[in-house]
Amino acid sequence: MTRTARARSLLWPTLAAVLLVLGTGGTALGHGDASTPPTAPRTAAAPAAGADAAASPGCGKAPTLTSGTHTIQSGGRNRSFVLRVPGGYDRDRPYRLVFGFHWLGGSSTDVATGRTVDTGTWAYYGLQRLANESAVFVAPQGLDNGWANTGGRDTAFVDDMIRLIEADLCVDQDQRFALGFSYGGAMSYSLACSRATVFRAVAVQSAGVLSGCDDGTRPIAYFGAHGLRDSVLGISGGRAMRDRFVGNNGCTPQNPPEPAQGSLTHRITAYSGCSAGHPVVWAAFDEGHIAAPQDGAPGDSGSRTWLPAEIWKFFTQFQSSGPGPDPEPEPEPATCRVTATVNAWNTGLTSNITITNTGTAAIGGWSLAFTLPGGQTITSGWNADYSPASGRVTARNVSHNATIAPGASVGIGFQATHTGDTAPPASYALNGTTCAVAGGPRS
Repeated sequence: MTRTARARSLLWPTLAAVLLVLGTGGTALGHGDASTPPTAPRTAAAPAAGADAAASPGCGKAPTLTSGTHTIQSGGRNRSFVLRVPGGYDRDRPYRLVFGFHWLGGSSTDVATGRTVDTGTWAYYGLQRLANESAVFVAPQGLDNGWANTGGRDTAFVDDMIRLIEADLCVDQDQRFALGFSYGGAMSYSLACSRATVFRAVAVQSAGVLSGCDDGTRPIAYFGAHGLRDSVLGISGGRAMRDRFVGNNGCTPQNPPEPAQGSLTHRITAYSGCSAGHPVVWAAFDEGHIAAPQDGAPGDSGSRTWLPAEIWKFFTQFQSSGPGPDPEPEPEPATCRVTATVNAWNTGLTSNITITNTGTAAIGGWSLAFTLPGGQTITSGWNADYSPASGRVTARNVSHNATIAPGASVGIGFQATHTGDTAPPASYALNGTTCAVAGGPRS
């Protein structure tokens, strides 16, 4: 039995017992607000391009918090969380703050390491590797390895963690995010209901209303994902949770298309008509109660799952710490080397690209152009904005990696479908200058 299968075998019977207690209607175990929420973002709508970040009180201070496990008092109890501070932490740079909540029977260490699916690759649900040191990550530990949130105790715990972290570290208070799978998704949903003015967006994976939904009337950016064949927390419940925020956010109601059973594919729908800054995205996939679905094969995969890239793209569309890249940047001369590593399977592939500045001057604001072989179409990407999805593609920097220092590298990548040709592009041009190409492994 794999580690993932063992994790699910522990999760399912226990969660089933919880559902028996709750009843089929999914009534919340406990909810309520026992604390005053932390400072809310200055606006619920998307900040204008070029707006200054909402810097936390910890900005400019020498930090005392370090990566590792920390214990605090919350509601008269000792509560713990795993903190991950970005490498090369800059106390004058406001970072995103991302909370990853574990599933029932899981732990903060499981989330922080990704060990139940793929150690390192799936750390913080696969977002840590995509963040490229642009975020502070937090993996809280639930009481009894769950998130019953009785009397609002877990919501208060989140409030206390935010206050502690933001008093010590430099955080952009307009850029707080939460995500989780199963019971962890339920806790993220609870925060969407009760802390819609505190968190910028949430991602709810294969969840039910298990941690309560206090208030639940305010808009918040919402990403939902659920398996068609989920026998633990059925997809109908996930659709109902999604539709609450379709209504709150003023989106146009619809029954979004979902993949056929047996197809082992996924379908993503971005709702139209939503109020400014409050998008809703729904991802349905042909699988059961799993956290890292992949196309074309059953079960979890840390390297082939499409879900982390979609969630990270959803979170990083919200910018407040400065203007985004010029959609048509003026090319600057660049001396560069590109290494591409392709991992292919029957109808899909991922490509990890490393761009190295081999010149003596920093490259500020960049675009990497390349031509995909025929039949390849990009479905998602990370650490760059890609357009169009096929043919001659341009990958443009995002806010956190706009500058490449001399001798430094940035990592970007994408997932694509293919019709047989899985070769990487033959050449790359950075800001109009052809780069040397170092071949990476293919599998």
